[in-house]
Amino acid sequence: MNKLVAAFALAMGATALSTPSWADQSIGLLGGITGGAAALAPEIMKSYDFAVKQINDQGGLLKGEKLIGVVADDGCNPQIGADAAGKVVNVSKVIGIVGPWCSGAVISAANSVTIPAAIVLITPAGTSPVITTLKDNDTVFRTVPSDEYQGQVLARTMLERGVKKIAVAYINNDYGKGLAEAFKKEYEAKGGKIAGYAAHDESKPSYRADLAELAKGGADTLLVLDYGDTSGLTIVRESIENDFFKNFVGSEGMRSAALINGIGADNLANFLVSSPKGEQSDALDTFNNEFKEAGGDPNGTFVTNSYDAVFLLALAIEKASGEKSKISAALRDVTAGKGDVVEPGQWKKAKELIDAGKDIHYKGASGEFKFDKNGDVPGSYGLYKVNGKDYELLTTMK
Repeated sequence: MNKLVAAFALAMGATALSTPSWADQSIGLLGGITGGAAALAPEIMKSYDFAVKQINDQGGLLKGEKLIGVVADDGCNPQIGADAAGKVVNVSKVIGIVGPWCSGAVISAANSVTIPAAIVLITPAGTSPVITTLKDNDTVFRTVPSDEYQGQVLARTMLERGVKKIAVAYINNDYGKGLAEAFKKEYEAKGGKIAGYAAHDESKPSYRADLAELAKGGADTLLVLDYGDTSGLTIVRESIENDFFKNFVGSEGMRSAALINGIGADNLANFLVSSPKGEQSDALDTFNNEFKEAGGDPNGTFVTNSYDAVFLLALAIEKASGEKSKISAALRDVTAGKGDVVEPGQWKKAKELIDAGKDIHYKGASGEFKFDKNGDVPGSYGLYKVNGKDYELLTTMK
C-alpha cells in the first residue's frame, strides 16, 4: 500500500477498514486513488465509507455481521486494476466489488478476475460502451450510464447551442475512445462537422503540435475528452496560451478542481463540461443533506453513483442471504420496481422488509436503476460552467 492509498485508508476510518472476523461480509472498494482520476478520489472514497457506516450503524448485514470495505487502488490503469481486483478477490475473499472508476481498469478487472470468479462487480464511473459488450454471465453492472448515451446527448446539445463545427481531442484509452466515437457518430448524423479528430497519450509533456494540427480545421471550439488533472489540463492550458481555440467543452473527467486551480477561473469563462448527474428527487435531497452533514461534498463527481453502488451491493447480499451465486439475481430483484420503496440511508427499513420476506425497490441518490440485459442504466447529464473555485449547473441534458 503506497502512501496515498494509506492516507485514504486512514481517512475512511475503522468502519470500512476493520479487520474482518470470520462472520463479517467483505466487499472490495476499488478506485483510481492514483492515476488520471485521482482528483475525484477524495469525495468518492467518502461516499463509499458513508454508505458502509450507515449500514453498520443500522444493524449491519444478515445476522448482525459488519460490512467491511477492503480498499484497493486501481491506478486508473488496466494492469493495476486487474492486480487490485485479484488481490481483493483471492486474498481478501470479498463477496462482491464496487469499482473501478476508469473504464480500462473495469474491463481488465472484469475479464481477468471477477467474471472467471463469478463475482458481481458494480462500477459507479466506468462509462465505456465496451463494458456493455462484456461476456459477463450477468455479473457486471454499473450505476452510471454508458458514454454511448453521453456522446449522443452532448452532440445534440452542442448543435442546439449553435456549435456547428468542432475539433475533438481524446485520451487514447477505453474511456476516451468510446466517448469520442459516440459523440462523432451522433454529431455528424445530425449535421455537425468534425474539423479535427485525434487521440493523444496521457504522458506527453506538451501537446502544442497536436493542437496546432487540430486547429487547422478552422473550428473555434475544442472538445476535450480527458482528465482535468493530467493531460486534459495541459491541453486546455496550451490551447489558451497559443490561441488555438476560443471555446472548450469537456467530459466528466475534466470536471476537476485541478483544472480551475491550474488555469484560473478567469481563463475558463468559455469552458463547459458535461457530467452524469442524479435526477431531482426526495432520495437525492436526502442523500445531499446527510452526506453534507457527514463532511462530504454532494456535488462531487460520481459521489451519488458511488454511494448507490455500495448500498445496492449490500442490499443484494442481504437479499441473497450472503450466497455469492445469488447476488446478481438479488441485485435485479431489489431494483425491479416492485415492493416497498427504500431510499438512501434507510438500511434498517430495508433489512426489516427483507427479513420479513417482502419485496423492496431501491430509489437511489443518482436515480432509479432499471438495469437492462447488459447491466446498463439510463440517466441524465448536466452541462456545467466554471464559477469561482467550483462548477455551476447550466442545464440538465437527457
